[in-house]
Amino acid sequence: MDIDFYQYKLRCELPGHEDDVRGICVCTDEHIATSSRDRTIRVWSLDSDNKRKYSTSKILLGHTSFVGPLAWISPNEEFTEGRLVSGSMDTNVFVWNLSNGEIVQALKGHKMQVTGVTLDNEDIVSSSVDQTLKRWRNGQLVESWEAHQSPIQAVLRLPSGELVSGSSDTTLKLWKGTTSLRTFQGHADTVRGLAVMPDLGFLSASHDGSIRLWALSGEVLLEMVGHTSIVYSVDAHASGLIVSGSEDRHAKIWKDGVCVQSLEHPGCVWDVKFLDNGDIVTACSDGVARVWTVRDGMIADQLEIDAFDSQLSQYKLSRKKVGGMKLDELPGLDALTLPGTSDGQTKVVREGDNGVAYAWNMKDQRWDKIGEVVDGPDGVADRPLLDGVQYDFVFDVDIGDGEPIRKLPYNRSDNPYDAADKWLVKENLPLAYRQQIVEFILQNSGQKDFNFNPSFRDPFTGANAYVPGQSSHTAATTSKPLYKHIPKRGVLVFDVAQYDGILKKMTEFNNTLRSDPVHTDKSLTEVEVSRVGAMVKILKDASHYHVTNFADMDIALLLKVLQAWPPAMMFPATDLVRMLVLHPHGASLLIKHVENNNDLLLDLIKKVTEDSALPANLLTTVRVLVNLFKNPSFHYWLQRHHSQILNAFSNCYSSPNKNLQLAYSTLLLNYAVLLIEKKDQEGQAQVLSAALQIAEEEAADVDSKFRSLVAIGSLMLEGLVKKIAIDFEVESIAKSAKASKEAKIVEVGADIDLVIRQP
Repeated sequence: MDIDFYQYKLRCELPGHEDDVRGICVCTDEHIATSSRDRTIRVWSLDSDNKRKYSTSKILLGHTSFVGPLAWISPNEEFTEGRLVSGSMDTNVFVWNLSNGEIVQALKGHKMQVTGVTLDNEDIVSSSVDQTLKRWRNGQLVESWEAHQSPIQAVLRLPSGELVSGSSDTTLKLWKGTTSLRTFQGHADTVRGLAVMPDLGFLSASHDGSIRLWALSGEVLLEMVGHTSIVYSVDAHASGLIVSGSEDRHAKIWKDGVCVQSLEHPGCVWDVKFLDNGDIVTACSDGVARVWTVRDGMIADQLEIDAFDSQLSQYKLSRKKVGGMKLDELPGLDALTLPGTSDGQTKVVREGDNGVAYAWNMKDQRWDKIGEVVDGPDGVADRPLLDGVQYDFVFDVDIGDGEPIRKLPYNRSDNPYDAADKWLVKENLPLAYRQQIVEFILQNSGQKDFNFNPSFRDPFTGANAYVPGQSSHTAATTSKPLYKHIPKRGVLVFDVAQYDGILKKMTEFNNTLRSDPVHTDKSLTEVEVSRVGAMVKILKDASHYHVTNFADMDIALLLKVLQAWPPAMMFPATDLVRMLVLHPHGASLLIKHVENNNDLLLDLIKKVTEDSALPANLLTTVRVLVNLFKNPSFHYWLQRHHSQILNAFSNCYSSPNKNLQLAYSTLLLNYAVLLIEKKDQEGQAQVLSAALQIAEEEAADVDSKFRSLVAIGSLMLEGLVKKIAIDFEVESIAKSAKASKEAKIVEVGADIDLVIRQP
């Protein structure tokens, strides 16, 4: 069908989600599904009373983190309304029955966020940040293969039967089964979105800001450049039109490689899809999905269009800055009714959508208009002015000693020593301040490394710049930016115990077992009970850990309790093991029981995380694992089994038990420290994903959130996963942290923000 492409206008809005709308699935022209950061999926059906609009017909609840990719399975005799496939940050793929909104299959196997789902005949294929593609058939995993060496961001089945995957490694791969037929290279950054281009090939959207049309041969048929930021999604219509969605807040419509229309939104456009009839659905970070149309009879009425325009205007107004201030925070014209206090005093006020500067005329006692003041479009500030000249930075420098604040201008292209010397001469300040000023410039301009140009000559002495402790011709490098809380050094432990309570509880449980004919054989003898008391006495005397020892039978005794006692009675013994691993000799004895084919710690983890998992068992076991990091003898075991351990306790982040939340976040922080040291990228990525879940959890305890943020920042700063974190939209997490009421959350949020901005 032909579409009059230049006339797309708003058809209707689909409000209801409480957070970003992340994904769209067009089931039919009458039924649309949307996924959201609010952890829900909404199914929208054409309104029976108004065929222009859609209303929510179902809300699907089940995912425990934000939901992303969606796919629709058409109806059959068993599922008369079809099924929906969803992937989530919680690592799960769910299949939903759209008749009743229930989960009919939970496909568990990915270790990290699920980024894509596609249908391959009767199979489901999913992609993940864990670098794998997985094939599911009748609810069972039938194939899994590592498809890229970096996170996979999208997967698509082509009409010809092959699969295409797009990755953070900037490439796309064509697959026949698990065999890679071809690698497509050309994008300069992460490949984020994929779509079929009927009769031609397929489309890719990238963080490099471009969209490419590829033939299956690997040839680039078209490259579309026009977005000013990350392109998250792309789709095509049988008419030949293409639509793309971007961080730059626009959905762009393309014809023959040329952008023919831009649809502006009040936020990031995460996803875009065509309906069969040519209408376009967009998913926006303001929590609203919107439908756009070219059909005259379906265009929104004027009141709705005006309301959207007003919303757009308010959003732009809230982001627009003048003189470093948000426009909507500027005073109105009534501020000019107050007289100035000195001749030439300036005041910036809001006039409509502009900031206007006025100067006080003392002689005539009036405010004279100077002109408009803007920092640039869409809140992207122009370079600051000083004495009528633009610079990359204009710093306020406090010399101290009662001296006034001085303005120091600087451009990134300047030599900082040259800039410092010129400024010191201009301000009539001692050249002895040079090194302090240079370090100030480099730290506050975010320049991580500065290589001194040996050809530089001091403009006042003719010599090379002097760097204390170095010869004048040596490259001068700055220290790293100053962070408040990252990187984390060393590990944390839980080293306080209520020994009397532990002993009392174990004795109580043992008496219960002894009086029960069914379990009496599992109880401890009097000698064994006294031995537990002796262990407690040794552990209490922490100042003599270097000279005290345990018998091997002590460890065997505790392990006997953990293996034989009912789950509800295990936790005091587990708590005793927690303290035992902090004792050097106790740890050395315990490790003998994990470095063999009968790994009793893994058995313990399995036992306490079964379906009837008890919070007390989870808490004490996670604390045992946390304390293992204190002893280097366990580091290999912890690294080797990191995936099993993190998967086993992955649901702890959302526990209502704040102590369990804290223990789990501490486990992640210790893993971050260890895996950074071991340079284990795969492990770092899994820890990052888990820590991000806590950071996004609104109900998370403050200390738990803080430790997860420190883990994230440390992994980004010294680990191997900074790019992955940025792909995870860590910037929004940092922004949210900086808006917290808790000082330490704000500080670590600022640390992460600074890492993001480092080159």
